[in-house]
Amino acid sequence: MSGKMVAEMELRIEKAGAADIDEVGKLYDGLNEYLEEHVNYPGWRKGIYPVRETAEKGIGEGCLYVARYGKEIVGSIILSHEPEAAYEEADWQADLEYKDIFVIHTFAVHPLWLGKGVGKRLMEFTLERGKEEKMQAVRLDVYEKNEPAIALYRRYGFCYIDTVDLGYSAYGLDRFALFQKIL
Repeated sequence: MSGKMVAEMELRIEKAGAADIDEVGKLYDGLNEYLEEHVNYPGWRKGIYPVRETAEKGIGEGCLYVARYGKEIVGSIILSHEPEAAYEEADWQADLEYKDIFVIHTFAVHPLWLGKGVGKRLMEFTLERGKEEKMQAVRLDVYEKNEPAIALYRRYGFCYIDTVDLGYSAYGLDRFALFQKIL
């Protein structure tokens, strides 16, 4: 059985708890180490973002979800209602309140699980969960040169809205594309 089939069949996505903080922190560190040695599409950096505190905050706010294969966390995603400040600059073409919108943050897949369907399953979960919770839209920002992520979002029907500066130019990340999917 291929890894992709295993991931799709036996992958569970659930809300993360306090017991998951260390493992999610290790996922972030491992992914950032991998990105240092490969094409770093998202521009993430170990010790800067994402970090253990990112997991602590997401768990504390009840919006961090993990993808689990057996007992191992192989991916994670934060689904909050908190936009970046620069989102206010964009014309979202829909007048919605953020209480009715999921904002995707820190969409991460363990390097050993890249290309095995984990990201797709996390995206499907996000859209399913959004509909279950009667969200009206899902919004996100993505570094404009993160072509694999942009391709994934487009495959799931996200529409490009605008490109903005989120204030991360000190890290070489000047422009972020905003995407939205109406549910």
